[in-house]
Amino acid sequence: MSSIATTDRPAEQAVRSKTIQPAWVRIVHWINAVAMVLMIMSGWQIYNASPLFSFLSFSHSITLGGWLGGALQWHFAAMWLLMVNGFVYLTLGLVTGRFRRKLLPITVDGVVGDTRAALTGKLSHADLTTYNYVQKLLYAGIIVVGIVIVLSGLAIWKPVQLQWLTALFGGYDVARYVHFFCMAAIVGFLVVHVALALLVPKSLRAMIIGK
Repeated sequence: MSSIATTDRPAEQAVRSKTIQPAWVRIVHWINAVAMVLMIMSGWQIYNASPLFSFLSFSHSITLGGWLGGALQWHFAAMWLLMVNGFVYLTLGLVTGRFRRKLLPITVDGVVGDTRAALTGKLSHADLTTYNYVQKLLYAGIIVVGIVIVLSGLAIWKPVQLQWLTALFGGYDVARYVHFFCMAAIVGFLVVHVALALLVPKSLRAMIIGK
C-alpha cells in the first residue's frame, strides 16, 4: 500500500504544479464576473421601469440603482467595463489559440455522450486542463450570447445613431426581447457555472490561483 502511495505522489504533485488557468484568463474572468453581476442587477431595475411581460418583475432587493436613472448609470458604467474586458478576452483567446485548443471540436455524439455521463454521475473531472464536450458547448455558446447581448444592447441604447444595427435585430422592440432572453441565458449559465464550481472545488481553486 505504501509503495503505491509513493508511486502516485509524484504524479499528483505534477498535476497540482501544472498551470490550469493562466493569469490573463483568471484576471478577465473575475473582471467579467463583476461586470456581469452589475449589468444584470441594474438591468433588472431598468426592466422594471418598462416591463416586457406583465407577469414578471424583479424584487427591489436584487436590483441595482434604486431608480431608472441610477440603474442606467450603473448599467452604462458596467457596459464599458464588460465591452473592454470582453474585447481583451476574445483577442487573447484567438491570438493565443486557447479557443481552438479548449473549445474545438464540438460534436453531437460527444455532447450527447458527455451529457449522459453527467446525468448518471460518471463524467470525470480528473483533468481540468481539458474541457468535456458539454463544457465546450456551454462556453462557446455563452461567448456567442455575450456578443449578441452587447450588440442588442447597443441597438436599444442608440436606435437612431445605430439604426442599421437596430434594423438587423428587427426593430427596437424585437431588440429588447433579444436582449432580455440573452440575459436569461446568461443568468442560467451563471447558476450552472457556480453550482459546478461548488461541486468541483478544485476548478474554483484553479480560477483563483491557477493550479
